[in-house]
Amino acid sequence: MPVLDDDRLFPLDPTGRSIARDLFAEVRDLPIVSPHGHTDPRWFAENERFADPARLFVVPDHYVFRMLFSQGTRLEDLGVPRRDGGPVETDPRAIWRRFAAGYHLLAGTPSRLWLDHAFATVFGIEAPFTPATADDFYDRIEECLGQPDFRPRALYDRFGIEVLATTDSALDDLRWHRMIAGSGWRGRVIPTYRPDAVVDPDAADFRGNVERLGELAGCDIGTWQGYLDAHRSRRAFFREHGATASDHGHPSARTEDLPQSEAAGLYQRVLAGSASSEEADAFRGQMLTEMARMSLDDGLVLQIHPGSQRGHSSQISAAFGPDKGFDIPGRTDYVRALRPLLEAVGLQPELTVILFTLDETTFSRELAPLAGVYPSLRLGPPWWFLDSPEGMRRFRELSTETAGFYNTVGFNDDTRAFCSIPARHDVARRVDCAWLATLVASGRLGRDEAPALAEALTVGLARQAYRL
Repeated sequence: MPVLDDDRLFPLDPTGRSIARDLFAEVRDLPIVSPHGHTDPRWFAENERFADPARLFVVPDHYVFRMLFSQGTRLEDLGVPRRDGGPVETDPRAIWRRFAAGYHLLAGTPSRLWLDHAFATVFGIEAPFTPATADDFYDRIEECLGQPDFRPRALYDRFGIEVLATTDSALDDLRWHRMIAGSGWRGRVIPTYRPDAVVDPDAADFRGNVERLGELAGCDIGTWQGYLDAHRSRRAFFREHGATASDHGHPSARTEDLPQSEAAGLYQRVLAGSASSEEADAFRGQMLTEMARMSLDDGLVLQIHPGSQRGHSSQISAAFGPDKGFDIPGRTDYVRALRPLLEAVGLQPELTVILFTLDETTFSRELAPLAGVYPSLRLGPPWWFLDSPEGMRRFRELSTETAGFYNTVGFNDDTRAFCSIPARHDVARRVDCAWLATLVASGRLGRDEAPALAEALTVGLARQAYRL
């Protein structure tokens, strides 16, 4: 029996399933538009082979190793590097066998769907992945990785990717993007301006980061206006290299719109390291509004990813650093938190602010009503712990009736795992076609309307929202 069911994620009733099949047939081979993610631009600049199966599928993927860690497998035994350079497993086959031994733990998760899809469609392995087949899988993937057709650029082309956005620090020199642009390769890999390190007073070495920002921009960061000008300069630099968006990962969705004199005073306290926790949070909120104003000037789309308590385990953060599976969702307020920004610029249709959430209780109560009226707001797809078939379905059920489809931005994969990109888009396309089929079958949508909506959800809305 094939690992991948052709009708996976489609409705169970025959009428809905038939409609979903027809809709999916029209969108399954459309290009992949990936406007937000965390793949490494160096892969495409150097176009070297991926190191080995373990470092392709296990070591960088916090979706995978967090589950195994929850059941007692040490991160060191999965090859996850320690900050202090301490010993970790370096034998990729040993890591792979531990991964296989814990693969059953991923049953019912989106990671299982993504991995099964990658094994079958990227590497042509149709058998189930088990401890007994682990070495066969390893050998097959290792053999493939040595072939030119499995280099990053070749896979980009085979996956049908139209554009791929990375996420890059405001302090990044974008050397890999420059190398890609000068290589003659026709793939489109663009940066995204991520200024968290220079707008969050709680970031490591915040003062040093801001000083570096000033050096790169040639601006005097000792003044509030000089600091803002430094951001404008760096945003322009990113735009010159193809960026169409900025991205902001804040603890909350809080925004502020302080008088400029008060903002300047707050900045001085933040820069001096004397700001309270409340003032640091207010500064982050003020900077979201300032970034929205800058977006009105330069056209960058503003993405807000709030609501994650980063590094919930201080021990894991100290030993392994960030992005090790311990970023945990929390309750998030949008209605009150966003009002200062929306009062300032929210009625401007030329501004695009894309809202993400890790708190699905806000889908129908807050996010859909906001996006359903403010011309500047769009809803990003379910993110992180909600980027699952059920999370995507709930999002459509709870947001569509108030925000409609056209106040959303389609799908983005938000991944570091390159080989999961086509799998994630396949899941999103199937879930959206299933939801459209349900609307058609229940008489809420005309059958002739559904194909255009399926195409919009697959590629059109992302192209439009991200100005691609």
